[in-house]
Amino acid sequence: MSTPDLTPAEMIAAAQRLCYPRALGFGHSAGSVACALLSAGGHLYYGVCIDVSSGIGFCAEHAAIAAMVTAGETAIAKIVAVGEGGRVLPPCGRCREFMAQVDESNLAHTEVILGEHWVVCLADLLPHPYVGV
Repeated sequence: MSTPDLTPAEMIAAAQRLCYPRALGFGHSAGSVACALLSAGGHLYYGVCIDVSSGIGFCAEHAAIAAMVTAGETAIAKIVAVGEGGRVLPPCGRCREFMAQVDESNLAHTEVILGEHWVVCLADLLPHPYVGV
C-alpha cells in the first residue's frame, strides 16, 4: 500500500520514532541516527545507523536504502536523517553518492530534508557526482 505524500515535519517525526541508541555486542551500538525514506512509488522505508569497529558499520540512510532496494524500488522521493535530540542531519558524502548511484534519477529528483522548512535537491548537495566515471 502506498503512503500519501508526507510533509518534511511528518518525515522528521517518522525518523524520530526510531532514533534511540540500542546496545550491540562488544560495546557497539545502533540507532543513534534514524532515517525515513519515501520512495518515488510512495512507500516509506526506515533505517538506523550501526556503529561498530573496523569501519564496517553504516549510516541510517544506507539501511533505509537497502530496505527500499530489497523491496524492489530504487527511486527516492524524499529522505531525512535524524540524530538524538531530534536534530536533522545532512547526509554524509558517502550517503549522497550512494543515493545517486542506486538510481540516476535520484540526483535530480530526490528531496533531501535538512529541516522542517529546508529541503534541497540531492544535486545541490552533490554537484559533482562520481557516477559515470
